[in-house]
Amino acid sequence: MDDKRILVLGVGNVLYTDEGIGVRAVEQLQREYEFSDNVTLMDGGTLGVKLMGPMMDCDFLIVLDAVLGGHDPGSVYRLVGDDLRKGLAFRNSLHDTDLVDTLMSCELCGNRPDAVVIGMEPTDFSTMSTELSETSDASMPKFIENALKEVEAAGGSFTRRDVPLEEVSYVPRSAG
Repeated sequence: MDDKRILVLGVGNVLYTDEGIGVRAVEQLQREYEFSDNVTLMDGGTLGVKLMGPMMDCDFLIVLDAVLGGHDPGSVYRLVGDDLRKGLAFRNSLHDTDLVDTLMSCELCGNRPDAVVIGMEPTDFSTMSTELSETSDASMPKFIENALKEVEAAGGSFTRRDVPLEEVSYVPRSAG
């Protein structure tokens, strides 16, 4: 099989409003679309360097994340090459480590995938809330559209589900 293994990785902390943009986008993609077998969607949360394994197992990486690019909140960015270093120097992030550092670690280990970041300028990434800001929520369709274009350009395919999957809520089991 010559299909590229494509990983769509949503990163961020869903407890801090727009810091969770990438994870919320992956959740929406999982609910609303079915993807070809060569496409994997993953909630990377704030795992940072612990994402090296999945990153090294793919041929093409599409990262969805909040990016401080200096434009209006809700602006959507496409970052590749040198733009990654500039756009992802998000040191105010609650991620375990910088994504660029993790990609460089993959390279040092011998397998750095080709990568693109689809980012959105956050409105608020410091208020504790599990909901996105109104601006980010309104910009989500454009964010999702850009992610789907990257999947297609990388050799993946998708179809929209007739009926979106229902959301699954995490309910902790009692210790007793």
